Amino acid sequence: MKAVHPASLVIAAGVVAALHVGKLPPALPALQQVLGVSLVQAGFLLALFQLAGMTLGLPAGLLIQRYGPRRSMLAGLLVLSLASALGGAAQGTTGLLASRVFEGLGFLCVVLPAPGLLRALVPSGRLSRALGAWGAYMPLGAALAMLVGPWVMAQADLAWGWRIWWWLLSALSVLLAAGVYRSVPADQSAPLGGASPLSSQAAPLSPGGLGLLRLTLRSRGVWLVALCFSMYSGQWLAVIGFLPSIYAQAGFGLPPGFAAWLTALAAAVNILGNLAAGRLLHLRVPPLVLLVAGFAAMGGGAWLAFGVEASPWFRYLAVLAFSMLGGLIPGTLFSLAVRLAPSTATVPAAVGWMQQWSAFGQFCGPPLVAWVAGHAGHWQLTWTVTGACALAGMGLAWQIHGLLGRER
Repeated sequence: MKAVHPASLVIAAGVVAALHVGKLPPALPALQQVLGVSLVQAGFLLALFQLAGMTLGLPAGLLIQRYGPRRSMLAGLLVLSLASALGGAAQGTTGLLASRVFEGLGFLCVVLPAPGLLRALVPSGRLSRALGAWGAYMPLGAALAMLVGPWVMAQADLAWGWRIWWWLLSALSVLLAAGVYRSVPADQSAPLGGASPLSSQAAPLSPGGLGLLRLTLRSRGVWLVALCFSMYSGQWLAVIGFLPSIYAQAGFGLPPGFAAWLTALAAAVNILGNLAAGRLLHLRVPPLVLLVAGFAAMGGGAWLAFGVEASPWFRYLAVLAFSMLGGLIPGTLFSLAVRLAPSTATVPAAVGWMQQWSAFGQFCGPPLVAWVAGHAGHWQLTWTVTGACALAGMGLAWQIHGLLGRER
């Protein structure tokens, strides 16, 4: 039997981590009935997962550089497993909220090392496509969670179904940790300023991590990529995360299983955009074209889905366009983060800073959209939030383009 390529396991680890993000939306109806979770609390359950990333992204990137990306990924998978197991045993909203914070920490330790690991494991000629595939980890995990979660929860009664779902993902995280441990090459000792995420052949940039921190934060390119990612991530999670609730309030009259399929499809088509971004970057399509196209599609798709009078199915097609073409953005930004990092040694810190701002967007997006929907009485003003993010993202894309032009 052909062995699994280590790079495939790295991407699979990201998908498993994303399953923990996506496991919540299909469970919200049960949580609202069993634990009395309100709509705003649901928004914070979605958002609190990102608390660790929002506050610790950059420091975690520096620690990963110090202790090694493989060790960090293994630790993250084990933290995810433990936190999910404890969350499944929670007896109230407070315990569930606390478990989501620790799940967020585990998620951060899994996803931050991945681009650096891929850079070390994949030949340079295939790196753009590998990073494009990595950019699909979140929509693939979210789609699988929204598709498989309802089926798993339906195998037990209302009070236990969501708990079994939490515990199943806990076990899956342990299995993936075992796969990474066996197949991904061990970290090698490396000074902080080394030339490779897995090994070092260059002298340190400074005696400690503060030098890398200063170098990363002085990079305008790193800031632009990070802010751009926040404009994407907040609106994507807000729309996709609340789709089951939107279906219910819009009176689609869909069976729960069919609604799960539609939500999973809306998340999954984002993968096509990520993969297309990797391919198009490999074919030398300018990043500006991909970023502007993605943000324009997200702004226009959200307006058609929520801001105009149309049939439910037309609106759903607009959500598909929102998600699929929006996938051009993360696939492009992961590649740019590696490219615009001040040095090879600062790649984990640059990705950490990008993840920190991505988490900030995801932390703010769902509660803000929920607040707007609550005041409006429905979801018809959702497009105002996503449209503002899209316009800001396009402005940042133009600035990145100017920076790349000077780089050439």
